[in-house]
Amino acid sequence: MAKVSFIGLGVMGYPMAGHLAAEGHEVCVYNRSPGKAQSWVARFAGEFAATPREAAAGAEFVMTCVGNDDDLRSVVLGADGAFAGMAPGAVLIDHTTASATVARELAVLAAERELGFLDAPVSGGQAGAESGLLTVMVGGEAAIYDRALPVIEAYAKMVRLMGHAGSGQLTKMVNQICIGGLVQGLAEALHFAQCAGLDAEGAMAVISKGAAQSWQLEHRHASMLAGEFEHGFAVDWMRKDLSILLEEARRNGAQLPVTALVDQFYADVQAMGGGRWDTSSLLARLKPAK
Repeated sequence: MAKVSFIGLGVMGYPMAGHLAAEGHEVCVYNRSPGKAQSWVARFAGEFAATPREAAAGAEFVMTCVGNDDDLRSVVLGADGAFAGMAPGAVLIDHTTASATVARELAVLAAERELGFLDAPVSGGQAGAESGLLTVMVGGEAAIYDRALPVIEAYAKMVRLMGHAGSGQLTKMVNQICIGGLVQGLAEALHFAQCAGLDAEGAMAVISKGAAQSWQLEHRHASMLAGEFEHGFAVDWMRKDLSILLEEARRNGAQLPVTALVDQFYADVQAMGGGRWDTSSLLARLKPAK
């Protein structure tokens, strides 16, 4: 068992840290809102710290799961950041969905301090975090990955090293490209079925057994038809992810016309007041036939 620190106890980090404690690891947590850290300790035992530096002190592995590049830098760098508290040989594992640029930046800074670094964004949403069945896409050195893998497996069903630093974030971008296109396609399919006078639920039951099957279809079509979007991965966060990947595409020359269009559709949902709705709310912007 390892001594670990978990920084960032949002809807993903809170249960992920809980799985580490359940596996028997010695866990110290930090959260910007102290009440969340205190609540976590009351539920899972362990300890909480007042700063990322204090949380990381003495830890073999430090996990971060925060909002964006700036949030990540704020908890890792500086006098009270995690790097300042980590001893040589310790490993920082970043589960934030962030840019490949910040991953490469932190990998260099970690190496200068004789620390290990892995960018390891996750997929599976809140449900995957709570069930310990996340997919983890990792960038970094193989030797560091091999050390960290048994710890990461506490909350993952699939973990894969994708290449050098930044590769985990690039793979997460691939994931978000696929999800955006799938959800828009599902929204249009449901909209079409309703306009055509079909039993949309029945249509989904049929096509889910063929080539159109997907996780989104299986797990989201019913709530979409019911107009229920107060759950799941928020549109605001999806747009954050899409802005990161579209910027990366501008750098590497990838042509992503559908992804760019879906990003604008999500902007429409935000304008409707749906920034905190689930990403399946793309259906809400399609008006029913008259």
